This record gives sequence, C-alpha cells and structure tokens, in this order.
Amino acid sequence: MHSSFSHCLSNCDIFSLPHPPLLPNFSSLTHVHTRICATHLILLMLYPQMLVDDIGDVTITNDGATILKLLEVQHPAAKILVELSDQQDQAVGDGTTSVVIVASELLRKGHELVKQKIHPTSIISGFRLAAKEAAKYVQEHLAIPVQGLDKDSLIKAAKTAMSSKIVGSEGEFFAQMVVDAITSVRREDIFTGQATYPVKAVNVLKAHGKSARESQLLMGYALNMGRAAQGMPKVVKSARIACLDMDLRKNRMQLGVQVLVTDPAELERIRERESDITKERIEKILDAGANVILTTKGIDDMALKYFVERGAIACRRVSKEDMKRIASATGAEIVSSLADMEGEEKFDPAVLGRADEVCEERIADDDMIMIKGCASAASVTMLLRGANDYMLDEMDRSLHDALCIVKRVLESGCVVPGGGAVESALSVYLENFAMSLGSREQLAVAEFAEALLVIPKTLAVNAAKDATELVSKLRSYHYTAQIKGDKCRPEFAQFGLDLIEGKIRNNVQAGVVEPAMSKVNILRFATEAAITILRIDDLVKLQKEEEGQ
Repeated sequence: MHSSFSHCLSNCDIFSLPHPPLLPNFSSLTHVHTRICATHLILLMLYPQMLVDDIGDVTITNDGATILKLLEVQHPAAKILVELSDQQDQAVGDGTTSVVIVASELLRKGHELVKQKIHPTSIISGFRLAAKEAAKYVQEHLAIPVQGLDKDSLIKAAKTAMSSKIVGSEGEFFAQMVVDAITSVRREDIFTGQATYPVKAVNVLKAHGKSARESQLLMGYALNMGRAAQGMPKVVKSARIACLDMDLRKNRMQLGVQVLVTDPAELERIRERESDITKERIEKILDAGANVILTTKGIDDMALKYFVERGAIACRRVSKEDMKRIASATGAEIVSSLADMEGEEKFDPAVLGRADEVCEERIADDDMIMIKGCASAASVTMLLRGANDYMLDEMDRSLHDALCIVKRVLESGCVVPGGGAVESALSVYLENFAMSLGSREQLAVAEFAEALLVIPKTLAVNAAKDATELVSKLRSYHYTAQIKGDKCRPEFAQFGLDLIEGKIRNNVQAGVVEPAMSKVNILRFATEAAITILRIDDLVKLQKEEEGQ
C-alpha cells in the first residue's frame, strides 16, 4: 500500500515490523505492540487520508474501518485491531476509530503494569471487571430513554455521527434525509412483532455534478438504467414484476455439441428454432401476467420487439444486488430457469412481484427506472450529487454510518451524551470503584479508568484545544455529578466537550447524542481485543526453507 502518509507508515512498527523467529518474553512483545498503537493508528485514522493501492485506485477517507481494511497489514497483532474495527462496523456501523484508539490505550496501560511486575492474568481479570462495571454503569446511569423517539432526537443522533465526516458542514440537510430514509423502510418482524429498520432497504445512487446540497431522497427503488427499448411504455400501473437470472438472447447450443447437417435447408430450420425458443420463453413470461421484466443477463434486440408489442417494460443487465433488493421489496422470487420437474418449461405467476407503479424518470441528467409502492416492504433511494467519485464514495460511507446510528437509536431506544461525556464519567466512576477493591485487580481497574480518557483528550487535540485543561474541567463536572450529599449535581453527568467554543456544556441539550449500545460495544470489543493480545507470551514465526537446501 502506497499512500500520502507513507512517512507515517515508515516509522510505524506494526506495519513494517521485521519478524524475528522468536520473541521470548511477554514484555518485549507487548512493547512492540504498544509503541505504535496509541500514536500512529490515531494519526492514521483521525484525519482524511489518501490511499493508493497497487493498481492505482485512489480512496480518500477518514473512516477508520475503511483505512484499516485498505492497509496491507502483515503483523498478527495488527490484524486483531483491523478485525476489531470491522467487528464494530458490522455490529453498530460507527465508532470504528474510537474502538481502536481505546484498545490501543488499554494495551499501553497493560504494558506499563507488566513492567511493574503485575502478572498478565491479574491485568486481564481487572480489565474484564472494569469493562463489566462500565457497561453496567452506562446502562443504569448514563443511558437516556427517548420516549416515543421524536424526529428531533433522531436528527441529533444523525448529526453527531456525521460531524467528523465530509458531509459534516451540511449536517442539518443530510441528517433530515437520513432520518426520513430509515424511518420510511420500517418493517415488523413476523415472529417477534418488533420494528426493524434494514439499512440495505435504502438504495444509494451516485451522480456527478452539482453540489452536495442538491442530493435528494426518492420515494421508491431506483435503478440507474433506462428502458431496454424506446418503444416501451414509460409508465406501467399495477406492475407485476418478473425477476429473472437468465438469458433472453437467442438460444445457442452449448459448447461441445456437434450437429452434422447434410441439407442446407435443415441448417436454416435450426437457426429459426434457436430464435423460437427465446420467443416461446418470453411469451410464457408475458402470458403469466408480467408487465415489467428485469434480468441480470442480456436481451436480444430481436427479442425486445415482443415486449414492445405487449406494452411491457424490460431492463437488462440489472445487478444481482439490486435484483435481490427488488425481489425482497416486491415479494418476487428470482427465477434462474423455466424448467419444471417434468422437464417442460413454464412460468409460475406466483413468483411475480407487485408494485403500484413502475416508471422511467429523468433524474440528474440520467434516465432511471423507479419502482414505487412495493407490495412487501417500502424502499427508498438516496441520490447523491458531488464533484467527483472520491467525494461521492466518502459521502456514501458517511451516510451509511449515520443510517446505522439512527437504526440503532430506533431499535434500542436509548442515547447517551457525546463529546467525551461517557468516557469521563466512566473514568471517575471506575477510579472510585478501584479504591473499593483490595486485590491486585485494583491497579488494572485504575489503569482502565485512565485509558478511557484517551477519547476526550484526542477530541480536544484534534480540535486544536488545550486537552489537559478541558479534560480536567470535564472530570471535575462528572466528579460533582457522582458525589453523594448536598453538593451532588446529577445533571452534570450530561456534560461533555464543546470543541467549537473550547468549553464544557450540556451535550444532551446541545443535541450531541449517540446510541448507548455503541458505547457499550466499544468497551466490550476494545477490552476483548486488548486481552487477546495481552494473553500472548511468545511469538513464533516459521521461516520458509530456501530452495536447494
């Protein structure tokens, strides 16, 4: 991987580590791991990076999961951090940078304890205890139930998720679009009756030109293609949709089949029969009631006239991913062959999907097929506009994170204050909790509490503020929120960093909120990753035998 930050990688041991055949003790191995974790990975992931792969493809992003996926990581300890980021991305959709930063800091703190002759087993048990207590404290004291989940709460969560992204400057506009999109695809689980919000039901199309603010939300599933022939109707009401994964081109004999012909007239009959086979298949599909035909393969120009004559819309070369989503939304089944159990060919009308309307519309200088009013589930399409592919791809990643965050808020119903509030509160709580322990785990819990402060410190440094002063003030607020007696101010538990003004504020009132489950997952995943590496005592690497020996 070559990149504009090659100077970082050249000094970053975890990506260019010379692998000795044996690292004989825990301390030296952890030193190798932790030297880079809290510095280089943070530098790589907090700012937009330009990544260029070996074939010249360029990616510009500051998404932690995307950066780590594109890096060619060789060291096994580094691979654990890459998998950790990917795991957070799949489970929550956001927080990929935070989880790696916390895991890296835990490794650094664990190494310091090892140098003080604390056994790794005691460190691991202390980290586990601290993570368990922290998750419990978040759910019992910091999580704020959002009654009825009004739209304003969802927009605040979406804006928070996008604040560090390329679309952060247009946060209000895109937050509204994200909330409208995810709430439009609400479904109910047929077994539990609970509401679900599948992110995959939100289709994303990208088109060059115009500004980001001219992106729009289209009600319906949009295909970035037009009709296969101009003679087809532009609008079909009460659409019955056939989803095909088969060729509708002129039927040809398979490779390896030989036909010996002595009469030239027979050769012409064979060619006519090849054309008739495709015609009969199309007629079977149309006779079953289909008036919209989508196929992942091709359609011959000769075959298109049959659709034109019957007033049907046909589209060819539909991507398989789009086909699966359309089948799910309309209730259709993807048909790969017309053959039945008896060896005959027929088309069952039961496999057709239904929609209120299928039409061709001109959107963003391109013709698009819009499927509106899907029978089984609602679908929406976000059409993104931007200057180039790099910007559009980063907008897509940013909006995907925001969609996942709003989905988690809707499904869990709880939010927590952002801006380092949760980490600061947990740091104060775990420090007090550590003092109540009378075992060696006390030291590990105290170091865990100290490690959590890396998040507010990094936020302050990234905003060019005085991290020491801001974090000290923030801790004093949360200490006041947790003390018992007349001086207790429980509302201070919602206070976090305001990185624009460089002060402490109530982040719940300011609208900086995140899903509670995101913070809990960060704690659990980061702790497990750190423990996995702390368990390692030796690294044995087998060298390949040289040829000729």
